[in-house]
Amino acid sequence: MSRKHPIVSVTGSSGAGTTSVMRTFQQIFRREAVNVAFVEGDSFHRLDRLEMKAAIADAHTRGDHTFSHFGPEANLFEELEQLFRTYAESGTGEFRKYLHDAEEAKPYAQEPGTFTPWEALPSDTDMLFYEGLHGAVVTDTVDVARHADLRIGVVPVINLEWIQKLHRDRVVRGYSSEAVTDTILRRMPDYLNYICPQFSNTDVNFQRVPVVDTSNPFVARSIPSADESMLIIRFRDPHGIDFPYLLSMLHDSFMSRPNTIVVPGGKMDLAMQLIFTPMILRLVDRRKAQLREGDLVSS
Repeated sequence: MSRKHPIVSVTGSSGAGTTSVMRTFQQIFRREAVNVAFVEGDSFHRLDRLEMKAAIADAHTRGDHTFSHFGPEANLFEELEQLFRTYAESGTGEFRKYLHDAEEAKPYAQEPGTFTPWEALPSDTDMLFYEGLHGAVVTDTVDVARHADLRIGVVPVINLEWIQKLHRDRVVRGYSSEAVTDTILRRMPDYLNYICPQFSNTDVNFQRVPVVDTSNPFVARSIPSADESMLIIRFRDPHGIDFPYLLSMLHDSFMSRPNTIVVPGGKMDLAMQLIFTPMILRLVDRRKAQLREGDLVSS
């Protein structure tokens, strides 16, 4: 954690909805004129698309049906922690981009599914924003979570998460239902060991719970809408959270526990704006105060 170079980390598995959360933060940063270095978690995969496909096939031939994007063998955990540590210390660090499709790849004259070369982060940013799979991961050898100043988990209930992944991969990416189901099953051990534990390290968790039948996610024809969901927001430390204000602004909301507020799903963006804007401004004010103290010492 760093007063001078804060880090905000949004963590969730594939299909959880972290990209939508990132867009809300982009609105906050733009409105509050916060200069942010953005880092996507996919850029810290160890293998590009073709290499990953080959690695999965090789694992299958060896009888290993659990090799996945969620585990340490397929990711650069040490390099991710190094980025967080270096940025917290000096506001710098090395990153790259993963080029998901032809549109992203075109400016770099590369193939989709590849990485750009490593490069330095933009200089003199106010904070680092990470969105991806492992922003709060802790293993026997790395502790990414301890370097982040604000850790946010995005965790739909598991059936909803599967529905979102099935819909995205079938409709957007053209995969068969059988291929997506195989991916879900293959990822399950790493999901249990490396994704779920992160949500005990986060400061705020957003869990969307559908209020329609999702008992068989593999036959669902559509993703439950925001208005067909409730949003459970859990604060690890509720001290300083103005729950009466949130309840007054988020109509039809209620407290289910002393650290938990339940909000209609359609109010997710508003809830995030109300909760995180003051948190971001506190991080910015803390940074400015630290910089002023440094200037006084140096003078």
